[in-house]
Amino acid sequence: MNKGVFFLALLVVGCKYYSFTGASIPEGAETVQVNFFINDAANQVGSVFEPGLDRDFTNAIQEMLLNQTNLDLTSVNGDLIYEGEIVQYAVTPMTATAEQTAAQNRLTMAVNVRYFNTLNDDDSFEKRFSFFYDFDAAAQLQSVQTEAHEVLFECITQDIFNESLAKW
Repeated sequence: MNKGVFFLALLVVGCKYYSFTGASIPEGAETVQVNFFINDAANQVGSVFEPGLDRDFTNAIQEMLLNQTNLDLTSVNGDLIYEGEIVQYAVTPMTATAEQTAAQNRLTMAVNVRYFNTLNDDDSFEKRFSFFYDFDAAAQLQSVQTEAHEVLFECITQDIFNESLAKW
C-alpha cells in the first residue's frame, strides 16, 4: 500500500476520536444528548428569572457541541449527556463613583451541570460553572443583554466543553 494512502487512512480513522478543536471524544461515542437546562435562578437570593434564558442557554450548548465535535445530537439515549439548571442570574453594583453611586454593574450567570459519559462513568461529573459581564451602571440591562448573553454563553459553554471533552 502506498505510504500516502496509509497515512490518510490513519488520519481519517484517528479523526473519529479527536476533533481539531481539542476535543478528545471518548472511544465509541457517536451521539450527544443535551437535556433542557431549567431556569432555577429565581430560587437564589439576589437572582432574577429571565424568560427564555433556559431555551437560549440549552441551544448554545447544543450549537457548541455540534460545532466543536463530530457527534450527532439526539434527544434520547445519548452516549454523552449534558443536563442541569441555571442557578444564578444576578446584577450587582461593582464600582462606585465619588457620589457613592454605582459606576459599573456586573451580570453574573451560574449553571449547575451534570455530565454523564455512558461509556465510561469515571468521566461523569457534576459541577457549577459561572461567568460575568460588566457594563456601565447608566445602561439598562436590556440594552446590553444580547451582547452580555453572547459573552456569558460562550465562556460558560467553553468551560463545560473543556471540562468534559478537552480535559483541561
